[in-house]
Amino acid sequence: MRVAELAQDDRPRERLLEKGPETLTDAELVAVLLRTGTRGTDVLELAERWLAEAGGLEGLAASDRRSLLKPNGVGPAKASIIAAALELGRRLARLSLVRGPILDRPEVVADYLARSFGAARVEKFGVITLDARNRLIRVHELHTGGRTHAEVEPSQIFHNAILDNAHAVILWHTHPSGDPSPSEDDVALTRRLADAGRLLNISVLDHVVATRSGFVSMRQRGLLQPR
Repeated sequence: MRVAELAQDDRPRERLLEKGPETLTDAELVAVLLRTGTRGTDVLELAERWLAEAGGLEGLAASDRRSLLKPNGVGPAKASIIAAALELGRRLARLSLVRGPILDRPEVVADYLARSFGAARVEKFGVITLDARNRLIRVHELHTGGRTHAEVEPSQIFHNAILDNAHAVILWHTHPSGDPSPSEDDVALTRRLADAGRLLNISVLDHVVATRSGFVSMRQRGLLQPR
């Protein structure tokens, strides 16, 4: 049904103001951001089609600037509004890391990774640098796509940690397959990096493997013993 055909109280913007944004569907929230449709296409129809083409909200969140412009009728103005809203969501996820304590709550790291990278179709690998109180300094993304044990050098990890003046790091990567179980290669890499960190007096506190639906903390699994 087109927005114009809805009763005034049932229209997305009016219902958001009256009952709260949590009462709206994903398409209705996107429609509120878009504000208007195009010639022959109602704004709600446009939002529904856009979400369907992107693979749902998670697919839309993973879209880059160019792909946001692909749907017919979505120009730079509308695409920039959606891109800004998605970036605000990612920044809110980042703030959850800042509020720590990261060391005791790997689920906070996993939630950030799921919200920021969970919809990506390729694996991502990186490192989180921490200060002496285990508070976030920075999140680094180091690899995108296929990765092997041999491709990740300690120098890549600890170069960023030294520049950040980090006291400790948390390794992270995503599994697009949906299974967060670490491979033998993941465990071997983690132990190798932990050994390198000891030489530099920079602790590897954990390695979190995350998907959209779950995560594994190697520290919790006993696969990594912080010094």
